[in-house]
Amino acid sequence: MCLNFQSFSVPARLAVLIPAHNEAATIDGIVRAAKEHLGGDVVVIDDASTDGTAQIARSAGATVLPLSCNLGAWGATQAGIRYALKANYQQVMTMDADGQHLPEYLPLLLTTLVSGEADVVIGACTERGSRARQLAWGYFRKLTGLGIEDLTSGFRAYNKAAMRVLAAPEATLLDYQDVGVLLLLRYARLRIQEIPVPMRERDHGGSRVFPSWLVVGKYMLQTSLLCLAKVGMNGKRRVAMQR
Repeated sequence: MCLNFQSFSVPARLAVLIPAHNEAATIDGIVRAAKEHLGGDVVVIDDASTDGTAQIARSAGATVLPLSCNLGAWGATQAGIRYALKANYQQVMTMDADGQHLPEYLPLLLTTLVSGEADVVIGACTERGSRARQLAWGYFRKLTGLGIEDLTSGFRAYNKAAMRVLAAPEATLLDYQDVGVLLLLRYARLRIQEIPVPMRERDHGGSRVFPSWLVVGKYMLQTSLLCLAKVGMNGKRRVAMQR
């Protein structure tokens, strides 16, 4: 895909949120590339790293939010969203710190968001992942009725209405930025759009979301219960939201 955003104007109140836990090997390049390709403010939520992630991110030009205890990927992301609301940012974009998300595609997602076509834009890559992940996606799509192809991508853009939904206490109960988050957004009647993007394998280490099959099993059980609870409401429940 040829990307040309020479005439693209970056909104003044935009923040790129990067949750990071022990990502000293990659965070410098990710922060610098995000600033190069998009501009705006880059905020690294340091999820209680024990390496030099925070110092390196700060040196690369990011604002660093240090967390005193490990909250996990979604908890750190939500902390960043709450910070962004308090600082009056109008849009935020989220991306991983492990090198899977390509910063050159940030403008593509943001262009769709600021055009008003959607409240949430997801950078989707359905080709990635194992057959097991593909089967899990299919299972949860059928269970929830969500018309989303890539349910677990953390490469996203949110407008202020979506930020308010995801900053709510109800969202704090979630562990991941996937099915539960998407259900909250759907019940808030927000528009979600996917944009196909390529992704890379992570540069270093393993997944912090699914480090073992035990964690995968726990995730499948918890998410299934969450989906059944939400689907059982037949859409009657509404998330308190101020647009």
